[in-house]
Parts: sequence; C-alpha cells; structure tokens
Amino acid sequence: MQLAKWAYDLAESLLADSLPKRWAHSQRVYSQALSLAPALGADAELLAAAAIAHDVGYVKAAVDTGQHMIDGARYLRDVVGADPRLCSIVAMHTSSSWEASELGLEDALAEFEPAEPELVDAITYCDLTSSPVGDLVDPAQRLSEVLERYGPEHVVFRAVSAARPELMARVARVRWRAEAMAAELS
Repeated sequence: MQLAKWAYDLAESLLADSLPKRWAHSQRVYSQALSLAPALGADAELLAAAAIAHDVGYVKAAVDTGQHMIDGARYLRDVVGADPRLCSIVAMHTSSSWEASELGLEDALAEFEPAEPELVDAITYCDLTSSPVGDLVDPAQRLSEVLERYGPEHVVFRAVSAARPELMARVARVRWRAEAMAAELS
C-alpha cells in the first residue's frame, strides 16, 4: 500500500484544508475503491491511489485548462512525478473524455495513455457512488445532482448528459464483476 499511502498523504495535504467537501468526497471515493479490491487483484492499490487523488485538479496550484481531470493528471505527472498509470486513470475518470471534447481539450487529454477499461469503470463507479460531501449515493441520483448543480448552459451538464448512458454502463459492469467475485469466493 505504498502508492496508496503516498497518494492519500498528497491528496490530504492539497484538499483537506482548502477544499474540505472535496476532501470528504475523495475519502469516500477511496473507501469505495478499497471495497473493490478483491475484484481488482494486483491493480487494487493503483485504483485506491487514483481514487484518493482523482480530484486534485480542483486545487488552485493545479488549475491549468479548467478541466479538473486533465489538470489533476498533469499536476500528478509534472509536479510530483506520479506513476503514469495513476495519471491516466485520473485523467480519464468519469466523464473526462466528453468534457474534454466539449472544451476542445482532446489534445491535452491525449497526453495520457488510455487507462485500462476495467480501471476506468472502477474509478467511475467509485466517483458516482460518492456524494459531493462524502456520503454513499446511488449513481443515478449522483448524476441527477450534478446536472441540477451545473444547469443546462454549463459544459459539465452537457458532458454528463451525453456521457450518462456510458457512465451507467460502467457502474453496471463494476457491480457485475464485484458480484461475480463475491460468488466465486463464497
């Protein structure tokens, strides 16, 4: 758990004081990642690290493009020298590709290698089952909350609206894998 501990300490130092609600959310995302560990095997620690660090792009020191997924991945890569796979997961989490397209940031997102689909599914599941203040939440309710918070004129609203079917498919795939692993272990 060295990578996860390192990422936890980094995210805490960046988010806990300056963005306490974002920190609470990130802690729940991390907890959700830990719950998926049996289904992820060797990638469990990588997912945990990405989960706790997934929103560091909201920190003022990281903001560059205004798209927090890309900004967080760039910060992790350029400022702290994080593992490239970790940076890719952060860059690609949840609705990143849709948002990058809306903002004309496809080239910036392409700076990062595509993350493994299973890990993108998992980080999306963890993010969408965590409310903005760190409570467990139903993914469909979480998406509705995001749409209500941003409103139809905002890029996030448009990106999440377009991404919603795929985001819910990711959640379904993670639930299926977790259930299959639980059945296998019992």
